[in-house]
Amino acid sequence: MGSITSPGSNCFGSTPTLLMVVTEDWYFLSHRLLLALAAKAQGLRVVIATGPGRHSARILDAGLEHRMFALERKSTNPVGELRTIASLTVLMREIRPSVVHLVAAKPIVYGNIAAVFAGWPKVLCAVAGLGYLYLGGGRARAAMRRVFETTFKTFVRHRSSTRVLVQNCDDADLLLSRGMAAHSQIIKTVGVGVDICRFVPSPEPPSTPIVILAHTRMLWDKGIGELVEAVRMLRNRPQSPPVLLRLVGDPDEANPASISREQLQAWSSFGSVEWLGRRSDITEQLRQCHIACLPSYREGTPLSLLEAAAVGRAIVTTDVPGCREVVRHEHNGLLVPPRDVMSLARALEKLAIDGQLRSQMGKASRYRAEEEFSSNVINARVLGLYEEMVRR
Repeated sequence: MGSITSPGSNCFGSTPTLLMVVTEDWYFLSHRLLLALAAKAQGLRVVIATGPGRHSARILDAGLEHRMFALERKSTNPVGELRTIASLTVLMREIRPSVVHLVAAKPIVYGNIAAVFAGWPKVLCAVAGLGYLYLGGGRARAAMRRVFETTFKTFVRHRSSTRVLVQNCDDADLLLSRGMAAHSQIIKTVGVGVDICRFVPSPEPPSTPIVILAHTRMLWDKGIGELVEAVRMLRNRPQSPPVLLRLVGDPDEANPASISREQLQAWSSFGSVEWLGRRSDITEQLRQCHIACLPSYREGTPLSLLEAAAVGRAIVTTDVPGCREVVRHEHNGLLVPPRDVMSLARALEKLAIDGQLRSQMGKASRYRAEEEFSSNVINARVLGLYEEMVRR
């Protein structure tokens, strides 16, 4: 593998094409834009493919190519699924990519099938987290797991040129234990990285109440229900300082685990909970909080916690795949069991009471962000992988 060269130089020789397939344009902008820009700076032609959305102009303004493919996230109609595969096949045949980077479950399924019909370009499957698929039962979820696993066993496992990018060791172990990928195919990074120049250390706000920030999609699987209950519990404890929970993010109506807007609005009427919806000023929201919290049931590696670490915040999260990649217990935060309201309340109370502990953990969070979580570190690893795949 060649070394990663300075921005603006071309470490790939000729001009290969990277096609990155993501379901939604806003998700690409929040989670993969820096990687795409780094790939372009290294000499790749970069084409972003998303389902229909409202942010095409922002992608084009960033100097990237943008194409849309047919996608209905809520649909389970086989005709709609075939339309998506056909749309991606046409796109791949037109662009003739050197590497196809498929982000998350649906693009991995659709994209691998489309790649067969498009002449089988080299494929990178980015597993962004296996939370929803492997968290519970039900016929729909079981059917989705079967499709996902069949895709890996059929199109990924036996193609030595295909690579699988995972964000935590638990996801890697799951893929290996189920025969979905080989050791040689799996590469691990700690999430997608965080821009440590944009998310910089900030002192806590001096005012009370103690603000707890949860920045995520509003899903039950993110532990939002338990978090609200824990804050309610603290409000009724005389020894606890006043706390305010800020929920930043929208429901995801295409996700069966989505929390309704009516429920979020009802929580906001309690007095100790504020639902702000999706916000573009996340750096400011982090500066105005004392504690970052995400009591999720399972993650890839949550970007929201990486951002909180970069700003220098103590973190309370669950001891589950993905979350424990970001937090070392009692070092830069506290880990609690998932779905455990009492343990969550105790952890939040401990940090709410002890400002010095929050400060120590916040400094540890920032150090880890600089050394381990920086987008420069993560993107260099992925660029090296692109280079290896192009040259094979």
